[in-house]
Parts: sequence; C-alpha cells; structure tokens
Amino acid sequence: MAIDLSTQHELASGLFTLPSTAEAWRALRLSEEQVQFYEEHGYLPGVRMLDDRQIEALRAELQEFFTPGHEGSELWYEYHTNESGDPNQVLFHALGAWRIKPGFHDLLWNPRFTVAASQLLGGRVRFWHDQLFCKPARHGGVVAWHQDYSYWTRTKPMAHLTCWIGLDDSTVANGAVHYVPGSHRWDLLPITGLAGNMEAIREVLTPDQWEQFIHPVAVELKQGECTFHHPLMVHGSFANRTEFPRRAAVINVFLDGVRSDSDEPMLRGVPPIPRGRPMQGAFFPLLFDPQIMN
Repeated sequence: MAIDLSTQHELASGLFTLPSTAEAWRALRLSEEQVQFYEEHGYLPGVRMLDDRQIEALRAELQEFFTPGHEGSELWYEYHTNESGDPNQVLFHALGAWRIKPGFHDLLWNPRFTVAASQLLGGRVRFWHDQLFCKPARHGGVVAWHQDYSYWTRTKPMAHLTCWIGLDDSTVANGAVHYVPGSHRWDLLPITGLAGNMEAIREVLTPDQWEQFIHPVAVELKQGECTFHHPLMVHGSFANRTEFPRRAAVINVFLDGVRSDSDEPMLRGVPPIPRGRPMQGAFFPLLFDPQIMN
C-alpha cells in the first residue's frame, strides 16, 4: 500500500523551493493591476506557475495515474478514466493526486501559487481539494459549463478560489477554459452536469444570461501558466480534436475560517467535520500565512 502523503504538511520532494526571506516571498506577489483585474472580471489568466523541469516531473507522475489500479489508487477521493461515459468524448477526471505522488503533493505549497492565492483571497490560504482534467488527443471530451461553488455548498461562507494550471499549451483547438464575462456576479446556479453536454446549463438560465454565452472568453495559456477564477465564475471547456493531449492540474483553496455546513464526509474517505466547525485538520492543511512576508 502506498504512503498517504496527506500526513505531510510540508514539501516532500525537491521539486519546489520555498523563499528564505520575507523579501523573497514578497517578490512573488501579483501586481496591483493583476489583483484589480481579478476583482473586476472574476478571473486572472497568464500567471506563471511552473518551469519546464516541474512540468516534466508532473507529467511523468500523471502518466502513471492513467492506468486503473496503479499504486496508491485506493487514496483517490474520485477517479474517472472517462467521466463522460462516451469513448468518443474522453474526459479523465480525478481528485486526490496530492495524496499519492510527491510532485502533485508539493504543487500545493508552490510559493508562486500560495502567495498569489493569499492576495486574491485576502488572507491565510487553506487547502480544499485538487483535481486533474485531461483530454486525450483527437477524442478529448468537454467540461460542461458550471460554477465551482455549486459543488461546494457543504462549506460556508463562500470564500473560495480555483487555480487551473496547464501541463500543456492550452488553445481553443484543444479545449482551453472559457469564461462567461460577468457571471461571477450571478447568483448560485443549480448543478447541471460536468461532462458531456455544453448546453445543459441553458435550462437554469434566464434568457439574458444565456445571451452572454454568445461571446465567452477563451483563456489560451502556455504550459506552466495558470488561470485563477472566482467560485461563481461560469466556465467550461470544449473538446480536444488536435493531435496532442490537453492536461491540467487544478488546486482549489479557501480562506482560513471557512466552516463545514454538513455533518457528512466532505470527500470520500475523509472524516466528517461537524456542521459549524472550521474546515481544518490533516486533509485541509494551512498552505500559507501572509505574515511570513512581514
């Protein structure tokens, strides 16, 4: 049985290095213009997260995950070799890589990520869960339009943030993330499914909201770059019909102090946190405290 890396709340490999001084931490901060862009638009694209060495290390770990029954497979919260169920529209989607491989574990503590996340959240950053979204060449499926927080209402208040990191160049042709401008100001929408039908969300929208899907914003990224987005931002991604895969890692975090709003387990295999209690403990570690920059 594999070692469960959720017991380690510090770097487990040499893939990332933490700054040694407050000044070095501060050098990783987003600009005021970037923070303002996020606050106005609900997303922030094009932030460099990984160098080439880190990308290759994560790709190597990811390759092992594609084989069902691999070492550590019992540690996944969710594991779908194809969440769509259609062999012509393949969407690999899994939660819990941080527990299985040191690179994906240490990705959570990547200082380029934690500093930026702290700025966008406005305080101490606590881990929620990770995800992998991978679309193979030629028959990669869609991620249907959705709001992330619609899946997270078992935690309150809504003080969450998503970071989508490309392990390949992300283009319109291979299934880049698309955003609906201004949708982060909408109310929470019902869940209409994550894979298979890009128009399923239409049934829960007003006519004015649906009109805004005419011109979504496509976020094209170079490998190693990320896009951050607000928990109410409506987003999705289309099929990959290119000759190359489109692989991505996602880190979901929240502001320290968010509480449980359910007496049920938050994730498969994770002990319940009673309703009203702060989200913390071994599976929801504190990733960053901005006091370190003072």
